[in-house]
Amino acid sequence: MSAWLRRLFLLAAAVAVAFPYAWVVLASLKDRQALNEPSSLSFTPTLDNWREIVDGGVLESALISLVVGTVTVAISLVAGTLGAYAISRYRTGGTATRFGILISQLMPPAVLVVPLFLIAFDLHLRDTVVVIVAAHLTFVLPVVTWFMIGFFDAVPRAYEEQAMVDGHSRFSAFRTVVLPQVLPGIGAAAIFAFVLSWNDLFFGLILAGGNTRTLPVAIASYNTFRGVELGAMSAAILVSVVPVLVASFFVQRRLVRGISAGGLKY
Repeated sequence: MSAWLRRLFLLAAAVAVAFPYAWVVLASLKDRQALNEPSSLSFTPTLDNWREIVDGGVLESALISLVVGTVTVAISLVAGTLGAYAISRYRTGGTATRFGILISQLMPPAVLVVPLFLIAFDLHLRDTVVVIVAAHLTFVLPVVTWFMIGFFDAVPRAYEEQAMVDGHSRFSAFRTVVLPQVLPGIGAAAIFAFVLSWNDLFFGLILAGGNTRTLPVAIASYNTFRGVELGAMSAAILVSVVPVLVASFFVQRRLVRGISAGGLKY
């Protein structure tokens, strides 16, 4: 009986998770008249909403978000991993630094957006990817650093000490011994950082311009003074969901390989 209950619970959970996606897919294939009856399953599918988002530049916005997210993740992983290692191994800054990283997340984005806007204006970086990446680093980098500190704390110091006894330098021990042990954490931090950057609306809405409109801003643009253009918005939402699902799939496989790798090699 318990097995059937577990299966029933898992089925209900799967339906609850899949239902919003199925609803959005159906909405993206409905015309305006069919959208007036959102619960109706009897309609003639149309690709007008998809043509609208293509003509409206949503794919270009998705490409900009992809570039911003990739650059943000790359910088955050390099700087965050090195910073986390220094904090974990050398207690750099003491306890204050650890909690200072978390406290930075309590700062409202509105506090940072005005200085960033003025700096971008003075440096002629307005409406460029550079200022958006800089804005995203303000909330992605601290998260990645804090995330990685726990993974480095879980790696015994004896591994590095043994490698150094065998002739490795400090950096070589870090690269060949410690990093392979924290690959699962790096993979998880990468996908989490990408999702944070990919979903940001606030900074993109204020700092981006016509040439650097990110995908969340493009999606929000379908909430017009005439009302919500539900069909086109649904199609744009699906465009935003696909890259995250694909990235999660590949990172999940790398996480499993990293966890199952087992033995220490250097």
